Amino acid sequence: MKEINIKNVAITLTIAIIIWFIPVPDGVTENAWHLFAIFAATILGIILKAAPMGTMCMMAIGCTALTQVVAPGDAGKSITKALSGFGDKVIWLIGISFFIARGFIKTGLGNRIAFLFIRIFGKSSLGLAYGLGLADVCLAPAIPSNTARGGGIIYPIMKSMAISFDSVPDKPETHRKLGSYLTLNSYYMNLIASSMFLTGTASNPMCQKFAANLGINITWMSWAAAGFVPGLVAFFVVPLVLYKLYPPELKKTGDAPKMAAQKLKEMGPISKNEWLMLLAFFILLALWIFGGTLSIDATTTAFIGLTLLLLTSVLTWEDVKSEKGAWDTIVWFAVLVMMASSLNELGFIGWFSDLIKAKIGGLSWQVAFPVIIVVYFFSHYIFASATAHVAAMYAALLGVGVAVGIPPMLLAMMLGFLGSIYGVLTHYGHGPAPVFFGSGYVELKAWWLRGLEIGIVLLIIYMIVGGLWMKVLGYY
Repeated sequence: MKEINIKNVAITLTIAIIIWFIPVPDGVTENAWHLFAIFAATILGIILKAAPMGTMCMMAIGCTALTQVVAPGDAGKSITKALSGFGDKVIWLIGISFFIARGFIKTGLGNRIAFLFIRIFGKSSLGLAYGLGLADVCLAPAIPSNTARGGGIIYPIMKSMAISFDSVPDKPETHRKLGSYLTLNSYYMNLIASSMFLTGTASNPMCQKFAANLGINITWMSWAAAGFVPGLVAFFVVPLVLYKLYPPELKKTGDAPKMAAQKLKEMGPISKNEWLMLLAFFILLALWIFGGTLSIDATTTAFIGLTLLLLTSVLTWEDVKSEKGAWDTIVWFAVLVMMASSLNELGFIGWFSDLIKAKIGGLSWQVAFPVIIVVYFFSHYIFASATAHVAAMYAALLGVGVAVGIPPMLLAMMLGFLGSIYGVLTHYGHGPAPVFFGSGYVELKAWWLRGLEIGIVLLIIYMIVGGLWMKVLGYY
């Protein structure tokens, strides 16, 4: 498979040139407009998969430095500014969390947790769905790659359970027996877990950074507090709704606990490295929750966790170097955050917000709020990357909403939650989607139809339950 699609690269460059030479609108500076041209072309290239995300971002850095749009007339300062994203603490929070996640996979602790929940809850297909989902929720705070969490830990176990009950990918007539239901439910639960914690998926800290640029402070604990109740309601409701909409033919899975117990027996007693990994996990959680009172921020906590794992040899430096997903994320994350932050500094986000405000300024915030939420949610149909969607629209819509009077924290958190749950809509909507869809258990039509139905359920839960809960918390 070719990494570079020449046709789509040409389309991307053409769009960049067209935007670049469009007359600069009143109220926006020339540099801001030209940076927007580079940013828009980068996002388009990611959507079209013209090249790997890292390649697109390296091209963006080169163009930003070469054109000096972020530091006119000063080549040295321009390249420094173009690379400034790599010094952002939010970038390293998510990068280091990927390394910590490797510890769960390497030690086998992630699998052990999943099998424990299956042993407890797996007597029915619904219980099996909740057991797998609970394992995902427990792992989410410390595994920010929901692809690694869902595809690397939950999916293999889910698939093996389905096959053990004669629901086999190669036999379509057996799919609805158990595999189809577990596939969709495990994917949906992965996205719900991702929405509940700042470190639940890679795009969440990007939302935190963009909100901070607009003066809205989101901490690990404030995100978890806001996401806990709507996430918990969604956790209990979604498997039940899916059970009615897309029921498995097999209702009882009495042998699943026995199979899980056998797997745990094969794994043997908890190893020293698993105990050390568990200790590091609880230290991380404690510092993420209470670190603010000790003046220890989330990124410092992540460094502490990684240091503990390295000093105890749970991870080696070779493990860190070989974690390609982490380094890849650090690169594209840093570049996208740099461009989005620079657009805000150059006044583009403020100009765009004022432009949209002029169009919807007559609406009350109670009307504008659901309009913005629904537009952001369903626009995900055109995005093949949650990160690209967040980079393209989060800051702009947040700026617009705040400008028309929507409570800043309410909108910032709700848009942040949507950065996970809008992935239910399509088979390409979030990182784990291709893994689960690739199992072959769910046909494309069923995936999209169930995704729309569950998406509406999630929208209702997060907007009503989440909105009321944030009112109770005093967020607005």
